[in-house]
Amino acid sequence: MAKVYPRAHLSSPSSSSSKIQILTIWMKSLVLNGNGCTIYGSDGQIVYRVDNYAWRCSNEVYLMDHSGRTLTKILRKKPRVFGQWQGYRCDGLIAEKHEPWFRLQKSWILKRDQNFEAKVTFRDGSNNVSCYKILGSASKTEYKIIDIEGKPVAEVKRKLTSSGVVLGEDVLTLIVEPNHDQLLVMGLVIVCGLINHRM
Repeated sequence: MAKVYPRAHLSSPSSSSSKIQILTIWMKSLVLNGNGCTIYGSDGQIVYRVDNYAWRCSNEVYLMDHSGRTLTKILRKKPRVFGQWQGYRCDGLIAEKHEPWFRLQKSWILKRDQNFEAKVTFRDGSNNVSCYKILGSASKTEYKIIDIEGKPVAEVKRKLTSSGVVLGEDVLTLIVEPNHDQLLVMGLVIVCGLINHRM
């Protein structure tokens, strides 16, 4: 079967909002026999997707919009033991010659059932370097992203139905706090999925 490659596009949309954004993450690819995930907006429409044609925990993945236009390229840097990832905004050409948009460095994972922590540095709209921290569980897909002051940026947790029923481990809710870049948060969520071997 031939591979379908993502298309690059000329400009990335602004993804910051003055309201809380709630997305649904389904940890399944839309491509048969592919790894990845599909992200839905509150209206039920596909917003983002990742179709990983290689294998789980690949060293290179692409975050795309609903039509397959590449928004972010995510690379695992070698050696793998240090757990470092870099994300590149895609603005027409997908290249690593530019400075990474974000870097994620995993601090530690002790045991499968214990917590992990990661530090994120990224360039904001003014090209200033800012920091986030990710706090999560190595055995679950639940974690929080906080800023340097400890204020919440985003949270990922198991999805609940309106009647309070918890859905399967592959269906998650992503809550992005106001005035934070949804696309950046999605890139970090993808890296966490790769760290937890979910994609």
